[in-house]
Amino acid sequence: MKVLILYRPKSEHARQVEEYIHDFVQSEPSRKLDVLDIDSREGVATAELYDINAYPAALALSNDGQMLKFWTGSLPLMNELAFYAQSN
Repeated sequence: MKVLILYRPKSEHARQVEEYIHDFVQSEPSRKLDVLDIDSREGVATAELYDINAYPAALALSNDGQMLKFWTGSLPLMNELAFYAQSN
């Protein structure tokens, strides 16, 4: 499984998301988060693929790309996300 965070780095929620990512990495060093700028090509394609239209968004994906769970508008508790995040 993998976890993907989609957000806009130049937005009002950027600092909150970046602090969340930093805190997650500190508290779960063996877990991996993938982070995408929603305005990048890959970010736009991912948002369209999974029909995500509110940000920030966190997606829990299976190894074959199926969406298992998603959160939009606000980020979940870190232990919730850690359950889905793949070990490094």
